[in-house]
Amino acid sequence: MFENIRQSLNDLMARATRPEERRDVLARMKDSLVHAKLGVEDLRSGLARTRDRLAQERRELETVRRRKGLAEGIGDQQTVELAVKYEAHHAERAEVLERKLAAQESELALAERELDEMTSEFKRHAVGAVPPASTAGAAQMADPLAAETGEAAREELDALARERSRAARDDDAARRLEELKRRMGKTP
Repeated sequence: MFENIRQSLNDLMARATRPEERRDVLARMKDSLVHAKLGVEDLRSGLARTRDRLAQERRELETVRRRKGLAEGIGDQQTVELAVKYEAHHAERAEVLERKLAAQESELALAERELDEMTSEFKRHAVGAVPPASTAGAAQMADPLAAETGEAAREELDALARERSRAARDDDAARRLEELKRRMGKTP
């Protein structure tokens, strides 16, 4: 996922020989790390959405199975046939979501490992750079993303959270609309 960032990092460090240039490169590397960290957070939120959708699908499947059992109990064959159809539909959806969840979990684990590696590389390259005059620079070497807790980063993260929330609401509304259309027989 972060191969391009890592390669750029290595290329920049190979070219930067003067300490002043190394500082500039390290600043760009730090920026890349921030973006990578935001990418990992996006993966985590996507994973949470998939978990929620899977839980919802499992609830729907359980409801259909319960209704099928009730219909069998009273001998309502038409309802049983309909329930069998929806049971298969929800079971297939749940299976697809389970596979998606497994893939997303693997992708997140990979991205987290890559982010850790990039952070370690940053720290390794930062050792040879000319440190800033303040003691805050030493703290930044320990955690390259520590300074990103400032107001600008907080505002950017808040904006991203609002955007994600808006996108999630839009997706939910579209999903509900499609479900309503499907129930009303407007779409196949």
